[in-house]
Formats: sequence, C-alpha cells, structure tokens
Amino acid sequence: MTAGISSMLWPFIIFTVMLFVIGIYNVLMTFNIIRVLIGIELLIKAVTLLIIAAGYIVGHTAVAQEIVITLIVVEVVIMVVAMGVVLGLYRHDDTLDIRSFRNLKG
Repeated sequence: MTAGISSMLWPFIIFTVMLFVIGIYNVLMTFNIIRVLIGIELLIKAVTLLIIAAGYIVGHTAVAQEIVITLIVVEVVIMVVAMGVVLGLYRHDDTLDIRSFRNLKG
C-alpha cells in the first residue's frame, strides 16, 4: 500500500478508537443497565469498523465483510436476549440500577 492510502485511513482509525474508548467509558462508569448495553453496542460497532479497516489495508475486503455480517447477526441475537433479561429485571424490581440487583444472588 502507498502512503496516501494509509494517510486516508488515519481519521477512520482514530474515529474507531475514540468510539471504542467511549464505549469502554460508558460500560465502566454507569449504573444503568440500558446505558451499559449501549456501551457494549458502541464497542461492537468499533470492532466491526476496525475489521473493515483491517480488511481494506490487507486487501481482503470480501473476507472482512463476511466476518462483519456474521458479527452483526450474532450481535443482534445477543442484544435481543439481553434486552429481554433487562425487561424481566425491570418488571421484577421496577429499577434499572445495577447496584440494586445485589439481592438476586442464589
């Protein structure tokens, strides 16, 4: 690859890293379960963007697209199940605060 192509990718990679950092911050610094799930979504989106960029750099965009499509399908299934669990927790305790779910042990 030439230096021009890699210099075009730097803003994309910086945006992806910033998205990943925002997702990590959102997961670690909040106590609302919905916000934690949104943070996990941001993390997964950053990883998918990074896979696309890596596929472009290496020259295997088709393989990167196949991996990303598979990742999106798995992500949707996991998020639907997670939202179902969150909805059940909300119906049980009328709150979405993680700190109040310590009594669900056992």
